[in-house]
Amino acid sequence: MHADVVIIGAGPAGIFTALEMLRRGSTKKIIMVEKGQAIENRRCPKQVTGKCMNCKPYCHITTGFSGAGAFSDGKLSLSYEVGGDLPTLIGAEKAQETINYADQIYLEFGADEHVEGLGNTEEVKKIRMRAIKAGLKLVDCPIRHLGTDKAHDVYQAIEDYLLNHGVEMMFGCQCSDIILDEGRCLGVVIEDGEQTYEIYAEHTVIATGRRGAEWLEKVCAEYGVAHQPGTVDIGVRVEVRNEIMESVNRVLYESKLIGYPQPFKNKVRTFCQNPGGFVSQENYDNDLAVVNGHAYKQRKSENTNLAILCSHNFSVPFNQPIEYAQKVGELTNMLGAGHILVQRFGDILDGKRTWEKELAQSNVRPTLPDAVAGDITSAMPYRAMINIINFIKALDEVVPGFAAYETLLYSPELKFYSNRIKMTPDLETNVRSLHCLGDSSGWTRGLMMASAMGVLMGRRLAEEE
Repeated sequence: MHADVVIIGAGPAGIFTALEMLRRGSTKKIIMVEKGQAIENRRCPKQVTGKCMNCKPYCHITTGFSGAGAFSDGKLSLSYEVGGDLPTLIGAEKAQETINYADQIYLEFGADEHVEGLGNTEEVKKIRMRAIKAGLKLVDCPIRHLGTDKAHDVYQAIEDYLLNHGVEMMFGCQCSDIILDEGRCLGVVIEDGEQTYEIYAEHTVIATGRRGAEWLEKVCAEYGVAHQPGTVDIGVRVEVRNEIMESVNRVLYESKLIGYPQPFKNKVRTFCQNPGGFVSQENYDNDLAVVNGHAYKQRKSENTNLAILCSHNFSVPFNQPIEYAQKVGELTNMLGAGHILVQRFGDILDGKRTWEKELAQSNVRPTLPDAVAGDITSAMPYRAMINIINFIKALDEVVPGFAAYETLLYSPELKFYSNRIKMTPDLETNVRSLHCLGDSSGWTRGLMMASAMGVLMGRRLAEEE
């Protein structure tokens, strides 16, 4: 098979690469290869069964057109300060301009015009003051919330647009290798479970997201794609009642707080806050179950959930951060018999496990009913656990009641980022005609920044005509 551009992965980075090429009038032949299914065929059986069914060969929440984050919640962070390190590569001003441009595209395809976190200046000041006193930094970031349900409609419209304008999509196909010759990428090898194909292209774009981070790491090592070890985030998903978070939810919707707690001073941050949301389980390869959270536009719970993530940056001689995080997740899964573990914060401080009967008596009822009560500290690395405990105590000064005895902590919450690919501001790697985008490149973390990176790639490829 032959194409002008082959895109591996139909998450936001890959989608916006193709979308921007079309918007720029490109007539190049584009083939998009996606391991999962078209968005209209992505269905999680848990909505019917009430529990995770550990779908094979992949989880429909993490895999398929629109990627993982889009299908689980659909939050668009509208500030260049949130979503990864792309601004350090292309410049903050250009990053913000591209985010604004990508945001308008989302609006054209039906995104909600309302933006969370704008206005309320005096109330934001009060929250910031409490954060400063607690040794935390509050990052202002307007949020356009698609919602799990609305995100489906928006990306369905984008998928239809791409198909109607000639983009060829190959679903249920996995990229197994790239084709190199004398330092130039000539294409890829893909498999659909029955046959193996070679797709030759002038340009190969790899945008496999967090799900494909481990595979891309192996490709880089095998073919000498210049890269460096990236960051891996290990943490928990915290759930409290809406009453506790009401002041922050109303003013900011999503509060992004960063701290460097004693004694280790690792970076710890909040991420993916979901007012009235639901804690969810996602399944990765090798039966690894990780926790996440999402929120609907209409359906609401009595709780708010958010992630607290501790960043780990390893140096020589260790260079396998993804494998490290996976081992933490596997050990936690082992303790929970393949399920997510949940524990009350007070029980952690008391040095005891949580029991199911204690959860039943608590004010905070888990929105992930198949989570198993237990002891997450038996699997969480000491450094990460101490960082998380001290961060929660600091956060309690910003949001009184956050560190209550009954606050729930779910584990493992893991964010796999690819080793960072070394590239130029024009998104060129040291292998000619090979481009790596989005979360799989190690430069972005989230929907909007990955979308913006795709826009830049689309412009770069369209300019060649």
